[in-house]
Amino acid sequence: MSDYKPYPAYKDSGVEWLGKVPDGWKVKPLWTVTTVNNDERDRNIKDLDEIEYVDISSVTLEYGVSNPTRMLAKDAPSRAQRKAKSGDVVISTVRTYLRAIGKVLPEHEAAIFSTGFAIVRSSKEITPSFLYYALLSEYFLSEVEARSNGISYPAINASDLLKINIAVPLLEEQIKLTQLLDRETVRIDALVSKKTRFIELLREKRQALITQAVTRGLDPTVKMKDSGVEWLGEVPEHWEVRTLKYITNFCGGGTPIRDNLLFWNGDIPWVSPKDMKVEAICETEENITQAGLLNSAARLVPPNQILLVVRSGILKHTIPIAINLIQVALNQDMRALFFNHNLCIGKFFLRWVQGFNNDLLQAWRKQGATVESIEQDYLSDTIIPLPSIAEQQGIVAYLDHETTRIDSLITKTQHSINLLKERRAALITAAVTGQIDVRNTA
Repeated sequence: MSDYKPYPAYKDSGVEWLGKVPDGWKVKPLWTVTTVNNDERDRNIKDLDEIEYVDISSVTLEYGVSNPTRMLAKDAPSRAQRKAKSGDVVISTVRTYLRAIGKVLPEHEAAIFSTGFAIVRSSKEITPSFLYYALLSEYFLSEVEARSNGISYPAINASDLLKINIAVPLLEEQIKLTQLLDRETVRIDALVSKKTRFIELLREKRQALITQAVTRGLDPTVKMKDSGVEWLGEVPEHWEVRTLKYITNFCGGGTPIRDNLLFWNGDIPWVSPKDMKVEAICETEENITQAGLLNSAARLVPPNQILLVVRSGILKHTIPIAINLIQVALNQDMRALFFNHNLCIGKFFLRWVQGFNNDLLQAWRKQGATVESIEQDYLSDTIIPLPSIAEQQGIVAYLDHETTRIDSLITKTQHSINLLKERRAALITAAVTGQIDVRNTA
């Protein structure tokens, strides 16, 4: 914000969380400068008419209104009742911690919105663009959360939402301010988009490196042969094709009775799918006791084994796999794989699964399961081409080095994206609360 100067004079807003505002600005409750929930859906819509429905999941702080769901009117939920006009602002009044807020664009005017939104429309005293930015400010969003009721499902009444105060400059100043914010947010969003694309390319490169190494090795001149598996294609001629069940043993897990406090908060790390967000397990969200271990199907897994999620919604798009660096127990949605280390290194198998994630999701998927699951028989019968242990070690070392380098670049780029987003949010808040004077900006 060092590029901008403050206003010459300020006054007390009379609102604790808003602080001081520039002289000449007014502080008003939202209801005095807006209306809310003006329009309802057309009652003449027929059951077989197709509609676009916008629920809470279709609106985010970052992207606004996006991806409405197309459906027949007869299939729409009962909360599909609200209509909006271009320039309106939709803000979620349920699960307010999500900060689901967006500006209605012309292409959204035909959509039907959930009653979980307050649809706020500007009056003559405030421009639609200024209203949008004012409601995007950190002060306003924090106040919405603070006034919400409920813990697991916090919500705010539209009438209470409209009691929140905002700072309102003169119309000509609103126009100048929103022109600046439009220009700066477009510039920042373009940078974020460019950096996000760079991360996508890095991840694609990471995936390609892994797939190449675990199917062809590190020698580009090696002679190849057909693996006998369509999606695997060719593999080096000297690699041996083996069936997984002949080179590893499997171990499942279990969950101690939740109501028995003697079984929980012990010193045995207990791995469940929610811990499988990293490649190396060093700690877990929950621990069990020795009594919990003995009175459940959980079993101890020594360090440096392969852990695999076999039942979880995340299996719709990825296979979580990791190595435990500490002794752990597992829940029933996990499997540990104990490899014959004379034939296969666990880390090589981990990289192989990463390299063929999408193919293995299809090959291992359990049909008819209510929750996405891996079929044990399909897993056991998996065909995997294996080089010698020495070559596996070389491939693993190469991939560890290369993926660490790429992951570092991804982390640095993501950090710069986060800083840009923070600057964007801070600029909006500073502008609509009068902390910076933008009247003389070009």
